[in-house]
Amino acid sequence: MTTLVGWHVELEFSEVGDRTSAVGLVRLGDGTEVKGHGYAMRHPSDPEQLRVGEEIAGSRVLMDIASQLLQKAHIEIDEVSGRQSRPLNR
Repeated sequence: MTTLVGWHVELEFSEVGDRTSAVGLVRLGDGTEVKGHGYAMRHPSDPEQLRVGEEIAGSRVLMDIASQLLQKAHIEIDEVSGRQSRPLNR
């Protein structure tokens, strides 16, 4: 049986001076929303490249959300299995 599920992902960025902030939201198929935050700071000697700050801040948002999703998954595994699960280390 094939089941199709989609996640809705939103990222928003703001830049003030040499700091780029990002917030993200992932809405899962069950309606759960996971929010994350990320930041990037440009070194004073670096050229102004908005895209680079967005990429760094955006990747940090996604890492934050990924960590929360991994924790959520392990909590759900633990509830069903009755034992403590552990994420694989890479």
